[in-house]
Amino acid sequence: MAKKKAFALRINEEMLKAVEKWAADEFRSTNGQIEWMLMQYLKAHKRAPKQKPKEKE
Repeated sequence: MAKKKAFALRINEEMLKAVEKWAADEFRSTNGQIEWMLMQYLKAHKRAPKQKPKEKE
């Protein structure tokens, strides 16, 4: 799993409420929902990070 880095996000209150509602509908945390939304956008625009090959055990 990729290392996660924390950062502050300033977001419009109404937009945050909409994301929180969507996250609850999808049984995700708000943070998880934002990560999912960003990844969907990156994939749609062919900018998703390259996946590293898994190491053999």
